[in-house]
Amino acid sequence: MSVIQSGCKHPERCVIGHPFNPPHMIPLVEVVGGKKTSPDAIKQAMAFYAAIGKKPIHLRKEMIGHAANRLQAALYREVVYLIEQGVLSVEDADAAVSWGPGLRWGVMGPSLLWHLGGGEGGIRHFMEHLMDPLAAMMKNLGNPEITSEVKQTITQGVLHETGNRSVEQLAQEESDMLLGLLRIRAGVGQKEGSSK
Repeated sequence: MSVIQSGCKHPERCVIGHPFNPPHMIPLVEVVGGKKTSPDAIKQAMAFYAAIGKKPIHLRKEMIGHAANRLQAALYREVVYLIEQGVLSVEDADAAVSWGPGLRWGVMGPSLLWHLGGGEGGIRHFMEHLMDPLAAMMKNLGNPEITSEVKQTITQGVLHETGNRSVEQLAQEESDMLLGLLRIRAGVGQKEGSSK
């Protein structure tokens, strides 16, 4: 944003609203200003996106790839590493994400989930007793070498996983499931609002 606004007459008004794909369904929008963006421009952008049913988040610093894409890349780096090391097939790696943590992440974010994982003591218990083992595992995460063989392995695995479904059919499956999840989340949100 700082580069874009450097040639603007009113740089204080410049802000990026970065949607997440598919943007007509996924509510997330990352809002980030540049060095000259006014706090009011950020506030207005956040209010605008919320008013049209989006879920805006404020990136307090400019970062290549914004935030959500970086989170995806971090997870996919480990997915590729596990495939490269022969630990998982492509199909099993996808299942490990979508039928494990991915289901929970569709409900709440990882930090809030660690709060639940801490039991009665919540996030304090998690930080005191479980964060150090998690930190040790983080140090052991992989950094795969993206070779032509790895690309070929993933390509073949994905094509096997899709069977005879086209990209359009898979996109429709994704849309149907996303709409279902969004309906469930909206219903739970309404119940929470009515109980307050």
